[in-house]
Amino acid sequence: MAHYLLQASYAPNSVKAMVANPQNREDAARKVIESLGGKLNSFHFALGEFDVVMIAEMPDNAAAASVGLATGSSGALSRFQTTALLTTTEGMEAMRKAKTGKYAPPA
Repeated sequence: MAHYLLQASYAPNSVKAMVANPQNREDAARKVIESLGGKLNSFHFALGEFDVVMIAEMPDNAAAASVGLATGSSGALSRFQTTALLTTTEGMEAMRKAKTGKYAPPA
């Protein structure tokens, strides 16, 4: 399965609910990811632009996109971003393939 970086920011009403009633959101993330055929590898609350950062394995891009759609449609998040990740082997293969790419820059 492919790996993905999933980043989320909670909507103000979700933050209010978590402060009033602290809860384990990793379990909720794991549940939605597994329901779409994936596996949650890591879950972290974060400081900065996103409130949560996760690494997940998903069967394909459609399943990965579905995580954001399923959670985003609940209204609990203000932002969700999915980034496909490459293994070192895949990155090196991309570097090798780039040698054969034909590109003409703007003149």
